[in-house]
Amino acid sequence: MRLSLIGLLAFSLLVSSSAATVSAADKPKVDKAAVERTRKQVRMLDDIYKTAVVLITTHYVEEETDLSAGSAAKALFSAIKEKGWHDARLIDATGNPYNDENVAKDEFEKQAIEKLKNGESYVDEVVVKDGKPYLRAATIVPVVMQKCTLCHPHYEQAKKGAAIGAIGYTLPIE
Repeated sequence: MRLSLIGLLAFSLLVSSSAATVSAADKPKVDKAAVERTRKQVRMLDDIYKTAVVLITTHYVEEETDLSAGSAAKALFSAIKEKGWHDARLIDATGNPYNDENVAKDEFEKQAIEKLKNGESYVDEVVVKDGKPYLRAATIVPVVMQKCTLCHPHYEQAKKGAAIGAIGYTLPIE
């Protein structure tokens, strides 16, 4: 009995140490400089997308029936993803989404929305998917123009600079 317990304990230690070795081997090493380059890329993309939304709203949105800048942004995000570049999506932070597909879908998005609502402007984490490292990031979307309330009347209640949403990004770290 005592010998079998010792054997069982030794076997357990062997299995757990080899499992740890396999897990560690499966994790790719992520170059810190590559992560910083990817963060910089997210900030550039974020600036481009948000500038486009403001320009579209300023120059093309006049009434509720016009194509909203948010809809244009979602079409752009879809086209970029289809071309294989990266994934970007709008995420609601109000609890009253314009579209149900804008609800936070996973734990990262839910936590990011909470952090953005509490004053942070940028949240990210490195994840591994199919053995490859990716940067998941979320940036604040505040109401920046009165015209936003044409399609989103509930935004009138939002404090200036408060998060009403986020843009969520997933980019490969290369």
